[in-house]
Formats: sequence, structure tokens, C-alpha cells
Amino acid sequence: MEDLKLLLNELKSKNFFEADELCVIGCSTSEVIGERIGSVGSMDVAQEIFEALKEIENDTNVAFVFQGCEHINRAITIERSKFDPLTMEEVSVIPDVHAGGSLATYAYQHMQDPMVVEHITVPKGIDIGQTLIGMHITHVAIPERTSVKQIGEAVVTIASSRPKKIGGERAKYN
Repeated sequence: MEDLKLLLNELKSKNFFEADELCVIGCSTSEVIGERIGSVGSMDVAQEIFEALKEIENDTNVAFVFQGCEHINRAITIERSKFDPLTMEEVSVIPDVHAGGSLATYAYQHMQDPMVVEHITVPKGIDIGQTLIGMHITHVAIPERTSVKQIGEAVVTIASSRPKKIGGERAKYN
């Protein structure tokens, strides 16, 4: 999965990953292998992606969280140590290949102490296969351009965020 490693190294060189910051990963392994999202899934592809992300996590101390598929309302698999009860609500579900997606399932099986939360707001994310991670990105989301446009056959979109700009020269008031 050379394109993924190239993407992650490019983002690392741009200081995209910050220590102790959460970064949401949405991934359709079906799209990566050239199939329609949610159709086949691949735990082998999920393993490759998870392991590449784990290397970046170890190098940068960023904390990856994993968005599940629409069948679990795009809930987030997260390490319990990163859970914030003031901003997150735990839900009772275990991601499965057919209800959660392969990557969220693989992550749940290989994290130290995983849990699932209904919703999260994080400053950055990587969307592999148009999984719609935007619902979990802090306002205002902005695209990050990279040389890598696809992982396998899946379109990849990178998002970061900035604080809202309120007022200014172009603002209008009553």
C-alpha cells in the first residue's frame, strides 16, 4: 500500500499530525479495492491501513479514531484513554465487517481498550473512499491538498480545520 505510505509521509512532513490531537479516519476498504462502498470490505486491507496508521501514531503521538459505516450511524471507535465524558457519549455497539466496516472492526479488535462513541468533533481527518467524515470535523473544515489523490481505487480527501472568522470587512449587519 505504497500510496498510503506516501500520503502519510507527505502529511507528516507538513506537520499535519500533532501530538495528543485526535484525527478521524474514515475508510471504505471496498472502495480501496475498486468495489462500491459497503459492498465487500476487506480485513486484509484494513490491517494494512491500520498498521500504516499505527506507525504514524507511534512517530507523532497523534491519536487516530475510526469512523464506522452508516449502519452504526458513523459512530467512532476510540481508545478509552482518549474518551472525554464532557463531549462524547458512549454507545453500545461493537463494529462488525457488515455493520461498522472493516477498518473500524479491525481497529476495535486491535486497540488496547476500545470503546465506541456516537459523535466526536476533531480538528483533522483522512477520508479514504468518500465515507463522509465531515460530520466529525470541527467547524470550519478546510481541504488539505496533497500529491496523493487515491489510495488504491479510493478517492482520498484530507481535512483540517480553522477557528470560525466572525465579522470583518465583508460581514454585513442589521
